[in-house]
Amino acid sequence: MAKLEGNVCPVDQSLKLFSKKWHIQIIRDLFFGKKRFKEFKEDKPDLSNKVLTDCLKDLESNGLIGKKTFEDNSKVTEYFLTNEGKRMNRIIYELAMFTLEKDESPTDNKRDEIIDLFKTTLNIDD
Repeated sequence: MAKLEGNVCPVDQSLKLFSKKWHIQIIRDLFFGKKRFKEFKEDKPDLSNKVLTDCLKDLESNGLIGKKTFEDNSKVTEYFLTNEGKRMNRIIYELAMFTLEKDESPTDNKRDEIIDLFKTTLNIDD
């Protein structure tokens, strides 16, 4: 069996893209419709402005998100997933399903609702 070195292992390279705590949550939020700076912070009280700014810049520099500043109001910026970022749908879905399979807390009804929500939002076909 061939041995993968750290600098050529695709898993190691992927993890470098998402090494910051909030990267995956920001991508998830964009799938679920959050677009503006303040919206990312609504349910993340531990997320500071500086860390959010750094994460958005990282994700943008890696080509996973883009941003649009409105000409009529230069203070309004919206973020969006690029085509590369949209390819993360399967990863986000599989992370959610992995956790749901291990977690005993949601009832079967609630679990089915969550699965349907993720399938619809992330555009997952079985």
